[in-house]
Amino acid sequence: MATTRSATTVWQGSLFDGAGKVTLESSGLGTYDVTWPARSEKPLGKTSPEELIAAAHSSCFSMAFSNGLDQNGTPAQELTVTAEVEFTPGTGITGIALTVRGKVDGLINEKFVELATAAKEGCPVSQAFAGNVPITLDAALA
Repeated sequence: MATTRSATTVWQGSLFDGAGKVTLESSGLGTYDVTWPARSEKPLGKTSPEELIAAAHSSCFSMAFSNGLDQNGTPAQELTVTAEVEFTPGTGITGIALTVRGKVDGLINEKFVELATAAKEGCPVSQAFAGNVPITLDAALA
């Protein structure tokens, strides 16, 4: 069964001088400030579309990889996944770098990398960016 999640942003003012608030509607977890300087310079306590994409990608990849490891008969004790989304003003999102370190008993590093690569390809967030943004992967057992 399909699910839908939603967020709403209310923006006031121009791009460079204005500000917005993004509310995570589905979960009700909160409302977060967004501004152009937070996106293109220093966050200073505010979020950005790229940070939200990074959160989505790291959690989606973690789920896909965890499932792949489990199906392999080698469930993870722990996966630590970081997604770094690169934004270039005037160009857009120019790359996403996934880094994963894992604790998995009974698995050699080569198989870990193979399963991580499959998870990267199968993750729905990766698929949403496929062909549009380069996605790199650095995977290794911890």
